[in-house]
Amino acid sequence: MNIPQMCPRFEKAMELLSKRWTVLIVFQLTNGPQRFVAIENSIPNLSGKVLSDRLKELEEEGIIQRMVYPEKPVRIEYSLTDKGRDLAPLFDHIGTWATRWIEVLPALEKQ
Repeated sequence: MNIPQMCPRFEKAMELLSKRWTVLIVFQLTNGPQRFVAIENSIPNLSGKVLSDRLKELEEEGIIQRMVYPEKPVRIEYSLTDKGRDLAPLFDHIGTWATRWIEVLPALEKQ
């Protein structure tokens, strides 16, 4: 029996995006540039340490960019690169799929 091989690029993409919180961080940044605390506050149960780690990983992969503004106090914002913005259609498709197939408790929908 011939078993098809997994595409190495697809496998790498899934490894990156399947890390806990990664997709939610990228999705949050589709709203535009944001500061660390805004991202942290927008995703319940995400610790600052994990957010910091994920932001570094995403920056290394070229999905986000970190901009440092030499103001007093220093302002740092994170935004999506072209590579990161190319993920937006996936979120639209997942949202459509979730609306059709995922049930949530009424109390969770109000949050």
